[in-house]
Amino acid sequence: MKILLIGGTGTISSAITRQLAAGGHDLWLLNRGNRRSEVPANVKQIIADIDDEKSVLSGLPAETFDAVCEFIGFVPQQVERDVRLFRGRTRQYVYISSASAYNKPAASHVITEGTTLANPHWQYSRNKIACEELLMKEYRDNGFPVTIVRPSHTYCERSVPLSVHGLKGSWQVLRRMMDGKPVLIHGDGSSLWTLTWNEDFARGFIGLLGNPKAIGEAFQIMSDEQLTWTQIYECVGHALNLTPKLYYVASDFLAAVAPREWDFEGNLLGDKSVTVCFDCTKLKRAVPGFQATTRFDEGVRRCVGHILAHPELQVADPEFDAWCDRVIEAQEQAKKKLKEQ
Repeated sequence: MKILLIGGTGTISSAITRQLAAGGHDLWLLNRGNRRSEVPANVKQIIADIDDEKSVLSGLPAETFDAVCEFIGFVPQQVERDVRLFRGRTRQYVYISSASAYNKPAASHVITEGTTLANPHWQYSRNKIACEELLMKEYRDNGFPVTIVRPSHTYCERSVPLSVHGLKGSWQVLRRMMDGKPVLIHGDGSSLWTLTWNEDFARGFIGLLGNPKAIGEAFQIMSDEQLTWTQIYECVGHALNLTPKLYYVASDFLAAVAPREWDFEGNLLGDKSVTVCFDCTKLKRAVPGFQATTRFDEGVRRCVGHILAHPELQVADPEFDAWCDRVIEAQEQAKKKLKEQ
């Protein structure tokens, strides 16, 4: 197949790029070229800013693509631009939305593609919903061949997937574990969460490309494994050969006291603090044989090993570190004061 990925080097799309390239597809990437060294040699690249439509059109081949996949479309204006660029130029347009778009809290913890889309806590998710609605209207009114994919928490070797961290990523949490300091977990750690290794996600995603059952439909792609947040952090500790010191703080308290730019209201109240179990039956009907095979304890060992071997991924975050200490001290002082009363 002739496939164009808009992006192609991110957490999710890098695995798709590798698998499509290994499968011998005529693969094109459209991005700014910031990670050229990671792109397989048989992949063609269009180095351009996707918002510069004239430049993009001049770099595109004249033929029609079998699939165009949008990984970096976050607001309706961006998908409107894609419709202009690719109407009549692709047999399938695959939009990466987000499972955070599902209603919080949903009526049932078992999430299917039919679960209501609504997220009062996170503008990111509301933007994704607006993009989906625009694209489905284009499909209904004009036959634009859209497929919507909703990932949840997908991870790769470059970053450990955790819930409470600063803007610089998860390294500072690992550093606290290694230094014997307590690490924050939202709530009581008992809510269930799903983590999906990017290579597993890629197999399900590729099964939807060129698939007639996928046009005009939405699919979620996740592992069937659910873990509590306590289990997730314990797996990270085991990958570091230690037992982490876990410290629990209410999600709404964390959202209230964190710097606004960390957006804990969206990330926690609008996503990670809610128990969800994803039902991927629809995907498995469309892509027979799909199964995520990487358990989290296995994936996180690879992830931790990779980060420890690559110092450039060990980005310190002293602001987040000091904030954690202040939160813990404040809660401990509150406990002490109430006990004294």
